[in-house]
Amino acid sequence: MPIKNIIFDLGGVFIDIHFDRTQSAFEHLGFANYGSQFNLQYYAPLFQQLETGHISPSQFFDGLRQMSGQPLTNEQITGAWNAMLGAFRPAALQLLAELRSNYRLLLFSNTNSIHYDAFTAEYGKSFGLPHFDSLFAPAYYSHTLGLRKPHPESFTAILQKEGLSASETLFIDDTTANLEGATAAGLTTLALPPGTYLEDVLPPFLRVAG
Repeated sequence: MPIKNIIFDLGGVFIDIHFDRTQSAFEHLGFANYGSQFNLQYYAPLFQQLETGHISPSQFFDGLRQMSGQPLTNEQITGAWNAMLGAFRPAALQLLAELRSNYRLLLFSNTNSIHYDAFTAEYGKSFGLPHFDSLFAPAYYSHTLGLRKPHPESFTAILQKEGLSASETLFIDDTTANLEGATAAGLTTLALPPGTYLEDVLPPFLRVAG
């Protein structure tokens, strides 16, 4: 069936993510084993709980202080945690305007309220445009949905909430596990590996997909 809906990931698609910057920032603060607790392959339960909205930022701060063994302030944690957030990609954002007349555009990101506040503020500062979420119809985030990728039920929940057919929906992500979860839920998927850009990869894919 033809693609009618496109669900985008956020990090690595519309905004650059630098996990190494956050690791370096926490190590500079004395959190020696941060890299073994949060990386592309493994999220310690504390991070997963934050990303699914099961703990508050205050509980996350307390948990990190306990995990690190360091008397870190909330401000220090917030600064280090947000260090991974890079710049928005204007060309990728511009592509949304070109797609909107032919496709329903949605967003699904594994994120948390701390990062959400930071990147939405940065979007407004950088572009002087309406709220970032207004680019999508609608935007979903793991910390408000209560589910995170790559679990297939997270995709199924969004399809059900929006009345979308999996066979008519494309999901784009830069992480293999997330693509596998979407495939298990019946969606068509498009990988966006490091070094590739949405504006280069998606238009030719859609031409072939019809």
